[in-house]
Amino acid sequence: MNVTIKTLGLAAAVGLAAAPAMAQEKLKVGLLLTLSGPSAVLGQHARDGFQLAVKDLGGKLGGRDVEVVIVDDELKPDVAVTKVKGLLERDKVDFVVGPIFSNVAVATHKPIVDAKTFYISVNAGPSNLAGKSCNPYFFATSYQNDQNHEVLGKVAQDRGYKKVYLLAPNYQAGKDALAGFKRHYKGEIVEESYTPLNTLDFQSELAKIASMQPDAIFTFMPGGMGVNLVKQYRAAGLADRIPFLSAFTVDETNLPAQQDAAIGMLSGSNWAPNMNTPENKKFVAAFEAAYNNVPASYAMHSYDAALLIDAALKATGGKTDDKEALRAAIKKAEFKSLRGDFKFGANGFPVQDFYLVKAAKRPDGKLETEVVEKVFDDYTDAYAKECTATN
Repeated sequence: MNVTIKTLGLAAAVGLAAAPAMAQEKLKVGLLLTLSGPSAVLGQHARDGFQLAVKDLGGKLGGRDVEVVIVDDELKPDVAVTKVKGLLERDKVDFVVGPIFSNVAVATHKPIVDAKTFYISVNAGPSNLAGKSCNPYFFATSYQNDQNHEVLGKVAQDRGYKKVYLLAPNYQAGKDALAGFKRHYKGEIVEESYTPLNTLDFQSELAKIASMQPDAIFTFMPGGMGVNLVKQYRAAGLADRIPFLSAFTVDETNLPAQQDAAIGMLSGSNWAPNMNTPENKKFVAAFEAAYNNVPASYAMHSYDAALLIDAALKATGGKTDDKEALRAAIKKAEFKSLRGDFKFGANGFPVQDFYLVKAAKRPDGKLETEVVEKVFDDYTDAYAKECTATN
């Protein structure tokens, strides 16, 4: 397999190709991800997961040689829109895969779907794109934002926690996170605190938590925000007194930096590296061998996105010009997801299982999240009923 790398201004174009296809041009996939700043590791896992899948598929998707064009959205919606225009107009990509953050997804959704280009989210799942603003050209291999947080809301309710402190960054996914938690938690919310995106110092919030003495806290703090929060929470002596519940705060992107400070902390997820399926075992081993990291869900969703595109194109004979046929092939989702059960709902979001997971140290010393129990089975998001577009 020949691998070529070229730089396009701020964008890196990675060509992953075997021998040229007989009569078809290279398939072009644009990866729109956050690859700089405190949350860059999230995008790096997504990038690495997608490229690993392309490598495992022999440099082809649906039998076509593929060129992957990678752009950094810098976690800036205006920058992301400019980068997307480049992917659509200059690079003429057949698919856009990404992004990580929901503010970027919302900003870039219209130009992509208006161009009748398929947009496959590998993380962001804002409520409006799952509901009233759903579109036949938008699919997600991840989840709707609320869902992992709903896991912790149900767990907090089932465990009888009477008072909970909520903490999230002040943007769409943060609001969706707390809405998801509250969908199943019926106790008292002692504080609902929103911090500026990319906040790294939580001393004022920790002082409030210490004084309020809730039965638990629930937080959504991805990337560097989560690294600092967990370390500061443990250092403040709160971890042994007030249970720490979260999603995307304690995961494989953050655990290498959080280390023992995170051990035992509970999260919600649709997957964990220790899930016992042949496909998942192979993926985790290959990812660790290639990148020397335990994969996070961002990597799994991206790997699945490549499998999805591959399966859809195989169903269309590699053709992308008949959009309706390609959309139907995507919706059928005939591939083996690394997470196990997977199918698309009416709004283009997955119907899947969700789990309570726990940060743990493996015998080899590496940290990962591990399944504690299944909380939701074949779970459809709460906004699917609001989707009126035909998907």
